[in-house]
Amino acid sequence: MMYHAESFAENGFMVYLIGYGGSKPIPALERLPKVELRYLPEPPAILRSLPFVILAPFKIIHQVSSILRELLISVGEPPEYILVQNPPSIPTLAVVWLIGRIRGCKVIIDWHNLGYSILELKLPKTHIYVKIAKWFEVTFGRVAYAHIFVTEAMRNFLVQEWDLIGEKVVLHDRPPKHFHRCSAQEIHDLFVRLQAPISQYTSLQDFLPDSTPPFSTLLTDRKPLSDASPTPTPAHVRDPISATAPIYENIQPPRLRPDRPALVVSSTSWTPDEDFGILLDALNQYEKRARELSEAANAKKLPKLLMVVTGKGPQREEYMKKINRLQADWHWVRCISLWLEAEDYPTFLGSADLGVSLHSSSSGRDLPMKVVDMFGCGLPVCALNFDCLPELVKDGKNGLIFNNSNELTQQLELLLTSFPSSERLNELGLSLRQATSTPGVSHFSQNEEWCSWDENWNIHLKPIILRGIRV
Repeated sequence: MMYHAESFAENGFMVYLIGYGGSKPIPALERLPKVELRYLPEPPAILRSLPFVILAPFKIIHQVSSILRELLISVGEPPEYILVQNPPSIPTLAVVWLIGRIRGCKVIIDWHNLGYSILELKLPKTHIYVKIAKWFEVTFGRVAYAHIFVTEAMRNFLVQEWDLIGEKVVLHDRPPKHFHRCSAQEIHDLFVRLQAPISQYTSLQDFLPDSTPPFSTLLTDRKPLSDASPTPTPAHVRDPISATAPIYENIQPPRLRPDRPALVVSSTSWTPDEDFGILLDALNQYEKRARELSEAANAKKLPKLLMVVTGKGPQREEYMKKINRLQADWHWVRCISLWLEAEDYPTFLGSADLGVSLHSSSSGRDLPMKVVDMFGCGLPVCALNFDCLPELVKDGKNGLIFNNSNELTQQLELLLTSFPSSERLNELGLSLRQATSTPGVSHFSQNEEWCSWDENWNIHLKPIILRGIRV
């Protein structure tokens, strides 16, 4: 949604981005003069402590009142368009439907998933709340000026089953242009900045190679050009890279450390549609396999593996407690959780060696944005299989697809054996980067060429937006 807001603003629209706080927006939204951020109030804390079936009605009333206030009062001039992402469906679909009619706005629905299918993760399919949620979604989502779908499967299902009315366009998620594979210098600078949050994990002290920022990090190091100690360049004769990091005159540029651990990343919102039990089991199996190979003569070795799980969400604390109990006996594997700001997230992905996606899709018709981000950074991915995943991940070409923890463990061993000179991992990364950077080369849906978010938005959505402007 932040990328949508940026695209509208860059095409001359005044944009009001309405949502909840909690993390920093992408830098472009703070820079662009035609974007105004408006934050909705959170429900009272006393409500959040109630059971879900009791909380839901009160939460909906609170959301309706706060959204109506923004769209009817705070936004003075009637908007040309109201773009809403689904889910959440209740109450936003009904609210924007009503505002569209009151103020003459054209409603665009971005179908990322189906709200009632997510509710089915908490309640039985026969529960009255699930039935109401599905009726609500069909009733208020069926008619709009335009419908945007993240997959062909989502479009085909909704057009056939719900008989949607309005313009229809498939807009596969794509990363913005600044997502890229990182240089050793970029990796070094990032991990110098991340030294503090990483160092809070005491379990890493005996696991990672020695590092003394700013000369070395867990992935990079910088060595003196001579036996003399590195000498800081005086601030008045240099252009600083940052406000805090000195530049040294007699040391080499950063390089990737040959003794570094394999950095594997999984981005998540810590919700029930991602089964982290699969990842925990795979990491446990990897630990056992790495030990076996370390003790075997003439066997190719597995590297130490640092698993970093990024994001915030309701199940984070529960799973991290399980992880910490397991890794108390691990020697070859560590798993930590980090929250990365918007400006650091793409750099972190561009620094990693392998990505893991555990997204299973409650509807089976959406795609994990995390994989799109990883591909944008040239990062090979192991992804959990579900119905429409092949629209994005082509097994053996731009990633590997697994069905259970045993297959994930086998893929980790296949890709990381002899790391950092892992032949299969390097082949997969090269194939992916060729597919995402070379015109005419595609490993994606229906021979669709890979492009940036801006290019994709301008090709598929911009014509519909411009066609609907009132004159």
